[in-house]
Amino acid sequence: MLLNTIQPAEGAKHAARRVGRGIGSGLGKTCGRGHKGQKSRKGGYHKVGFEGGQMPLQRRLPKRGFKSMTAHLNAEVRLDELAKVAVNEIDVLVLKQAGLVPATALNVKIIASGNIDKAVTLNGIKATKGAQQAIEAAGGKVAE
Repeated sequence: MLLNTIQPAEGAKHAARRVGRGIGSGLGKTCGRGHKGQKSRKGGYHKVGFEGGQMPLQRRLPKRGFKSMTAHLNAEVRLDELAKVAVNEIDVLVLKQAGLVPATALNVKIIASGNIDKAVTLNGIKATKGAQQAIEAAGGKVAE
C-alpha cells in the first residue's frame, strides 16, 4: 500500500451542498432556508433547549435526587475481610496496601458482616456498633 493510493470507501464521501447556484439546483435564491424569520438570517440560531422565550423543559420539570461528590472518598470493609489482613495494627494505609479499599478512600468504616476471631486494633477507622462489639469480643479494640 502506498500513501498516494489510499482512498475512502466507495460511497463514503458525498459532494458538498452547493447553495445559491440558481433555480435548477433546488437550492437557489433562499438556499433552502425558506422566507423570513430568525432561521433564515445569518447567525439566526439560538442555544440548545431554547423554546422561543417559553420556559424551557429543563426548567419546567422538578429537580430530583442528589449525587454526593464525596462518595468516592468513603469505603466500607466487612469483618471477615478484616480477619484476612496479616497485620494486627490496622489503619487506612494498611487497608489500601491490602487492596481492601480504593486508593482514593479517606474514610473507612468497618461493618458487622461475617465473623472475626483474631484480636486487631483499629487506628483512625470507624466501626458500626455491631462491628465494634465483635472486635472487642475477639480481644481487639477500636481507637478512633
